[in-house]
Amino acid sequence: MCRLSKRAVFLITLLLAATFIIVGCGGGDAVTEHKSEENVKVGFVYIGSPGDAGWTYAHDQGRLYLEANLPYVVTETVENVSDADAEWVLTQLAERGNHVIFATSFGFMDPVINVAEKYPNVIFMHCSGYRTADNATNYFGRIYQPRYLSGIVAGMTTESNLIGYVAAYPIPEVIRGINAFTLGVRSVNPEAKVRVVWTHTWYDPAKEKDAAEALLDAGADVIAQHQDTPGPQQAAQEKGVYSIGYNSDMSTMAPQAVLTSVVWNWGPYYVRTVEAVRNGTWDNAPYWGSMADGIVDLAPFGPMVSDEIKEKVAREKERLLSGEWDVFYGPIYDQNGELKVAEGEALTDAEMLEMSWFVQGVEGTIPN
Repeated sequence: MCRLSKRAVFLITLLLAATFIIVGCGGGDAVTEHKSEENVKVGFVYIGSPGDAGWTYAHDQGRLYLEANLPYVVTETVENVSDADAEWVLTQLAERGNHVIFATSFGFMDPVINVAEKYPNVIFMHCSGYRTADNATNYFGRIYQPRYLSGIVAGMTTESNLIGYVAAYPIPEVIRGINAFTLGVRSVNPEAKVRVVWTHTWYDPAKEKDAAEALLDAGADVIAQHQDTPGPQQAAQEKGVYSIGYNSDMSTMAPQAVLTSVVWNWGPYYVRTVEAVRNGTWDNAPYWGSMADGIVDLAPFGPMVSDEIKEKVAREKERLLSGEWDVFYGPIYDQNGELKVAEGEALTDAEMLEMSWFVQGVEGTIPN
């Protein structure tokens, strides 16, 4: 673990402390001046828009939570940033005096490291990546845990034993989620299959809905997704079948279809991070939080979910929360029937973060 350099911590702390001294000398307009001078500026870089009801929406809810819980924080957002534009946007946020910058897409990783080198007194936080620097680190949550639980819901709901999964890109994060979901499905329904369709998009409502429709036409009666739009949920509702949402509670978009959603809760983590920067205790250790931390969870169940399913999920959730068991504990077999994780063993974090194979029960291939 590499802590932020003493010089950087000192300068950030000195800057914040100095603003308090300046404010204390204020005159008649001290209320307005006090608020502006005490502010800790926090920037957010979004790949989409908060209106997506998905990935960016969940991060923006976390930003709003941050503002509501730390009155001295003022935030700034830049939406719809492409990977190609990320370095320029990050530079502008640093130039505008942001003390902390959260970059919320995997594709922003290299730009974060490049810009962090030029601005050593700014803290950079990158979501879902793996690179670090003295003043930059990465953060994510064990979303595979609630995905496993949502697989139990899907496995106990399906009647056709074919579940569709609309997937974004063939990166370890997405593959790990598909595998966790499938392990959940097969834990309660060993006959069920999970068929994967890749869209090579994060946010394309029409394309993602089309992919779900193709799976439904093939006989799937439950649709899951690793996408940022509610398109797959809406396709399921139009077909009169069920679905599992992602990022936020998508039941508002398809109330007759959504069984539950796999959701993010970024707010408390954003609060802890900014507080740590402000009080000089921040370090660049990567964060991969669990359900026990509250950063990931399941949304409330739809009215169509039976008490039997709810009780089964509750029991398995308690196992996860206990820390005595996790999703990728053996025995686990791959698509070809080869034993990948022996009984009594478990995948390490490093192995999960590099996952490039499908578990038994997945129908589909992983593109190069």
